[in-house]
Amino acid sequence: MEFGAMIKYYRTQRGITQTELAKGICSVPHLSKIENNSKEANAETIALLLKRLSISLEEIEEKEEEIKHLLRDLSNKINFFLTKDVDAIYQELKYREHLIPFSKHIYIWELTKYRYLLFKGLTKEAELQRDLLFKQKKNFSQHESYLFRYYNAIFLILKGQPKNADEILDTLYIESDHETTSGEFLYHRALVKSSLEQSGHAIHFGKLALQIYMNQHNFLRILHTLMLLGISYTHSKIYEEAEGCFQHLIRNAELLKEEKMLPQIYHNMGFLQHKMNNDNEALFYYEKSLALQPACNQHYLVTLYSIGEIYFSFQSTDKAKLCFQEVYSLSKELGDKKYRLLAEFYLFLMASPQKAFKYLEAKVIPYFEETNVQMDSLIRFYKILADYYHENDMVHKAVLYLNKITGGIV
Repeated sequence: MEFGAMIKYYRTQRGITQTELAKGICSVPHLSKIENNSKEANAETIALLLKRLSISLEEIEEKEEEIKHLLRDLSNKINFFLTKDVDAIYQELKYREHLIPFSKHIYIWELTKYRYLLFKGLTKEAELQRDLLFKQKKNFSQHESYLFRYYNAIFLILKGQPKNADEILDTLYIESDHETTSGEFLYHRALVKSSLEQSGHAIHFGKLALQIYMNQHNFLRILHTLMLLGISYTHSKIYEEAEGCFQHLIRNAELLKEEKMLPQIYHNMGFLQHKMNNDNEALFYYEKSLALQPACNQHYLVTLYSIGEIYFSFQSTDKAKLCFQEVYSLSKELGDKKYRLLAEFYLFLMASPQKAFKYLEAKVIPYFEETNVQMDSLIRFYKILADYYHENDMVHKAVLYLNKITGGIV
């Protein structure tokens, strides 16, 4: 505990002069040196100064120990994703925050605040905390420096910058072997690799994280990791493993009443069934997902679009049209250009195929090429146009899009 800084804080807070506090205990210059931590004081002098300030040394030391345990407990509760417990412990620490600057836990506390804000998804507040910590990073211990960089990687994940996050995590993985074997670190590595469509790496790190979480009986993180593995297995076309992950997820999420996770699980199971050409099954899971979602958010939009595509493939034109009309309206409301373009393409396709193909070529494909996302969808659009131009004896145009699919070897 930094007793000098604490004595100065409470003395000024209570409006006591150095002369008044020092009287009969020590000289004023000696007190000044104690407050500025330029001179070590003996325990008896410290005890007398604290007593005059009506501060119990035993109580202060007890509170410092409480702070240490609370910080450790908060970290563990975040690891186990226990939101209510996390909030309760954070408030306990906030209640003791005035004492933390005088303890050796000051930087760990500020780093823990950063992690808490990230855990709550409060990215604006987290960014301010990150900037504050950046100014202090030269004072960090090796462990504190590791935590700061690790939390910065999580911040970048939340900001949709997986490539930058991956670079940090790769560096930490090389530099800090003993620090990077936790389930949380491995989970975030898997999450980033999945975002970068590096499914093999995502599966590798996801399985390592899953084993640790299973050993810890960390039930919620087991579900999160199974979700990540199911998605990665789907993208890798390892469908049997993916289906096993999602079936396990559905059983356990329903048992644990994880209502926030169920819509996403059902959606991803629907996507898997669609990839396996089981579109009746896919529609069943998509509709289960949609029924559990609020009607005006991004997840609802994506699921509704997926349902529209299946109705279109079933040639249920009226149902497909209703879906795409709602997707179009909602995407405009949410400012989502991608799904607005896709919905408009399908609406054109049902009204005027010729106009739809021109729209696909002029608007949809350039957008997907520019944003460089969802290569599977882009390749599917290339094939649609190649087939269209081939059927209309426009061989040069057909070859152009076939070349895009094959990388120029046609």
